[in-house]
Order: sequence, then structure tokens, then C-alpha cells
Amino acid sequence: MSPYALSMLMSSLAVGTIVTLSSHHWFLAWMGLEINTLAIIPLMTKMHHPRATESATKYFLTQATASALILFSTTINAWMTGEWTIMNMTNPTPTVILTLALAIKLGIAPFHLWLPDVLQGLNMLTCLILSTWQKLAPMALMMLTSHQLNTNLLIAMALMSTIIGGWGGLNQTQMRKIMAYSSIAHLGWMILVISFAPSLALLNLLIYLVLTSSMFLMLMTLNSTNTNKLSISWLKTPTLAASMMVTLMALGGLPPTSGFLPKWLILQEMTKQHLGTLSALMAMSALLSLFFYIRLSYTISMTSPPNISNSSLTWRKKKNLTYVIPILIIMSATMMPITPTLLLLN
Repeated sequence: MSPYALSMLMSSLAVGTIVTLSSHHWFLAWMGLEINTLAIIPLMTKMHHPRATESATKYFLTQATASALILFSTTINAWMTGEWTIMNMTNPTPTVILTLALAIKLGIAPFHLWLPDVLQGLNMLTCLILSTWQKLAPMALMMLTSHQLNTNLLIAMALMSTIIGGWGGLNQTQMRKIMAYSSIAHLGWMILVISFAPSLALLNLLIYLVLTSSMFLMLMTLNSTNTNKLSISWLKTPTLAASMMVTLMALGGLPPTSGFLPKWLILQEMTKQHLGTLSALMAMSALLSLFFYIRLSYTISMTSPPNISNSSLTWRKKKNLTYVIPILIIMSATMMPITPTLLLLN
């Protein structure tokens, strides 16, 4: 792809997200979401492969459906209240339609089926954008309207997302599908707490962005798209392979990594709201995700590659993104000490 076209598309992605984040009017927010969707479609189809075209088509149809539902719900709300303000969603019918539309946009269960298939047909950089940047605008809208959304519906979708996200990733060998199910599970934790403490949902989103970006950049550096390629990553860059294990443990939520911090605070908030059974179910569903993260760590560290190499090190190709990876790895492993500060802020 031409660098001029790439820069224009990336700028459009940024503009679409910023328009949605800074808007108070529903039509302007919807327009930002549409700019976002239309800007990423050419990035998805730049591989000129049938799988990429299929992924782009699935993504476009799903996002178009969600956008139509958002416009429909906000039009009903404007008809009932006479206002297009984002913060004024008082009627239950448009609120439920809006919740479902944003769930489709984000890939929250039970509207998650498009996400693993779409990610599997794309290259790693587009997967990174789709899993991180494209979540910002819909999640911002969900946070803005969080005090008016149906809490029971959000809790049901959150529990379903964490269970399906953990269960779906158990039998996968493709790294992009594993990261898709990981994204579904993390989104479940975010929408669980969004009605009770939006600041915790924002913290979870920020840590999810750091961990997912770190993981995708490492997979791009090691050129690992499945578990077989992952098993020879220690031949390419041993230090990066060891760091990937730490990031995987952070994604699973093991202490003392950064991934433990949002889960701990969210479970604490749920018990304060007298939702002990739900907290126990969420903690147990996190074990499903943790299992396949540990399986990946085992693949990296303790399995022999299927083809025996005669040399102890493989040829290494210089990458341009390596200076970003150490910063993200450090953030993935060392954000636990800021917990007292966050507790004071809440």
C-alpha cells in the first residue's frame, strides 16, 4: 500500500475516534463511528487474499448492522425526549437497543462470533488496530451512558463473555483466534463493572490496551501465527520469548503482574455491591482463560519444535517496532505498585 494512502487511512481512523470521543450529540458520535469503520476496511483488504476479503465483508456487515441499530435507538430516544444529547437516554427501549448495538460493535458475547473469524483473515498489524484502537470509540459511548444502561443485561453479557472467551480459546492453535477470545473475555470484565464504577472499567481498558499491544508486537517480531511457530521463538530471540511468558501471565491475571490489578479491584467492587455469587463465577471463568495462557507459556518454554534445527540460533531480521516493545513489557509487569494511588482515586 502507498505510504500516502496508509497515512490518510490512519489519520481517518484517528479523526473518527476523536470525533466520537469529543461529541455530545448522537449524530456526531455515529458519524465518528462510521468514519472509523470505513477507514479500516481498506487496511483489511490490502493483503489481496480471499480470507482478507471475507474478513472485511464480515466486519463491514456486522458494523453496518450495529451502526443502524445505534441510529435507530438514538432516533427513537430523540423522538421520545426531544433531545439528541448522549447523556439523556431515559427510556428503556432505546437504551436496550443501544446496549445491544454497542455489544455488536465491541464483539461482546453473544454477539462475538464475527471477531475470531475476522481476526484470522488479517495480518498482525491490522489485528492490533482492530483489537485496540477500534475498541475506544464504542467503549467511550458505553462509559458515557453507563449510568442509564440496563445493569442486569450488562451483567448477563459480561458473565457470558468471560465464559465463552475462556472456553473458546481452549482448543485453538492459531494465535490470532486466541487473542480474539482473549479480547472477548477482557471485554466481559470491563462491562461487568461499568455500571458500578466506570473508572475501574477505564483502568481495565487501559491495561488491556497495554497487554494486547505488547502481545501483538511480540508476535509480529517473532513472526509467530500459530503455536508451532511459537515453539521455536526461543531460537529467534530468547529474551523476547521469556518476556512473552510474563505478558501471557499478565493477560491471565496472575499476581504480581499488571493484569491482576483490574481483576482484583473489580472483584472487590462486586463484593461491595453484595454480588458474591457473581464474583465467584467470574473468578472461576477467569481460570479458563488462564489455562490457555499457561498452555502457550508451556509451548514457548518447555516443548521442542517439530523440525529440529542444526543451529542454536535462526536468522534474525531487523524490526522497526522493537523500541516500543520493552516499554510495553515493563508496563505489563510492573503496574501493581500504583494500586494504593488508584484506591485513593476511587
